[in-house]
Amino acid sequence: MEQPKIIAEIGCNHKGDMTIAKEMIMTAATYCKADVVKFQKRCNRELLTPEEYNAPHPHPENSYGATYGGHREFLEFNLEQHRQLQKWCNEYGIEYSTSVWDISSAKEICTLHPNLIKVPSACNLNKGLLEFLCDNFDGDIHLSFGMTTHEEEEQIIQFFEQKRRNKDLIIYDCTSGYPVPFEDICLLELTRLRKLYKDRVKAIGFSGHHLGIAVDSAAVALGAEWIERHYTLDRTWKGTDHAASLEPDGVRKLARDCRAVAKALTFKEKDVLDIEMVQRNKLKKNQVKW
Repeated sequence: MEQPKIIAEIGCNHKGDMTIAKEMIMTAATYCKADVVKFQKRCNRELLTPEEYNAPHPHPENSYGATYGGHREFLEFNLEQHRQLQKWCNEYGIEYSTSVWDISSAKEICTLHPNLIKVPSACNLNKGLLEFLCDNFDGDIHLSFGMTTHEEEEQIIQFFEQKRRNKDLIIYDCTSGYPVPFEDICLLELTRLRKLYKDRVKAIGFSGHHLGIAVDSAAVALGAEWIERHYTLDRTWKGTDHAASLEPDGVRKLARDCRAVAKALTFKEKDVLDIEMVQRNKLKKNQVKW
């Protein structure tokens, strides 16, 4: 199989600090050897009702604002900041991408012309958002299937087929939890998605929110062509996503292992490989031939 692409999802783990975001880009590119870093873009006034915006954060110990809306605004980068993030990605040789949570954010990020934009599980039923991306974005559209029924999955695929954008669509097996226990990862969903949609979409990936890195290599063995994991510089930092994220050494080892597994997923090109002939001549020289 082709080498899987590794996405280090920074999301909001930069804590609203551009200096930290730059360090995360540099580390993901030069140390972790990831292929892509991914941020998030939200228009919080569009996403949240006034009541939700002004309510206190449900977990005050993780909040960066007096209200949930204030917390979200503190973590939000504006378009010019995203433009700078994209420049830093280009400088360090890693691809920039962003999840968009609403149409306003999609409109802004489309002006940066990234190669890919992600639709998170929470937004995959936002038909207006999907329609805008299909009609106005020329790159690949990545979309996660967390919190999504089988019927809804089929409706999403059919929508992209109707828009003639299904061959620009990468779908992700995903369980939405932070973190997800191993028994709820349900990795065999990858085989179901491949059976149903392999020939109808561009590729199928795996977006994990679990602990450790063993499961991701198994996802590659089951056919995942993209691996996405949350990424942080310090899992003890304040915020809801850090505990379910990998630190740099974890991302580095994940990328190494996933690429090794992909390289190993081949058949022997002949009965006895050249590397085996030395041992065969040494160890089988006295064997009786049939």
